[in-house]
Amino acid sequence: MSSPSRIGLLATLGLLAMTAVWGSTFVLIKGVVDRMPVADFLAVRFIIAAIAMFGLFHRHVARLERRQLWRGMALGAIYGCGQLLQTWGLALISPSVSGFVTGMYVVFTPILATLLLRQRMPAMVWLAVGLATLGLALLSLNGFSVDLGVWLTLASALLYGLHIVALGHWSRADEAFGLSAVQMAVIALVCLLATAGHGGPVLPPDRNAWIAVLYMALVAGAGAMLMQTWAQAHLQATRAAIVMTTEPVFAAAFAVAFGSDVLTWRMLCGGGLVLAAMYLVELMPRRELPAEAIHHEV
Repeated sequence: MSSPSRIGLLATLGLLAMTAVWGSTFVLIKGVVDRMPVADFLAVRFIIAAIAMFGLFHRHVARLERRQLWRGMALGAIYGCGQLLQTWGLALISPSVSGFVTGMYVVFTPILATLLLRQRMPAMVWLAVGLATLGLALLSLNGFSVDLGVWLTLASALLYGLHIVALGHWSRADEAFGLSAVQMAVIALVCLLATAGHGGPVLPPDRNAWIAVLYMALVAGAGAMLMQTWAQAHLQATRAAIVMTTEPVFAAAFAVAFGSDVLTWRMLCGGGLVLAAMYLVELMPRRELPAEAIHHEV
């Protein structure tokens, strides 16, 4: 296997590991947000993640060019607003509908890449997008109504798609540490501002909540952002988005494993379609440019 192919495989495996971690947090998040306000939970989580990342990677931040600093700040603002919109929407709709609507970033990503970057998407990519969307619907939906919560969550999916496209365009493998730290700091700031209405964030109420928040801050927050930033320096945005739709598959698997859900045919079929979509884009003839050429300057 050639070096670019090997790096691309490692990037795909890294994104899979990241989405598995994200999938493992659903039960934890539900337990914490039942006992503290959502915006406060997000603020505490991302402040801890930002402190950890700056403590480890402040020298990498200092080496970033001004243009990359601004890009990191823009990426963090986009992602932070997406987090808040998704969580506010979740308060108004069921988690299953939220999971499906959030996963619509798999549709928005190739559309945005086509409109903003003028990337041509092969027919195989659109087929994979369709399979992934159908799989998400089978995994998540048992009825659907369009209300404010759905619109808020759909707006968050659009922002996540924009983040994936912009990160894939701007990320450089040698700048992943610094760019991740800048993004995390701005995400923390956005979430902190959302708590200003009641005087700042409320801290986790007990030891178990603190353990959950620390896991989500350091592993599912800082670690995942670092992995995504590095991986997207080596993958096209649409390919990354399709790989990342495995998150609800992992979430369902953890829910079944921990006894909070029962395995159903919808889970099996939906998860199978999502995995088939990922397999399809991974087997697709790699006619695209190498990663270094993909990330051209604008």
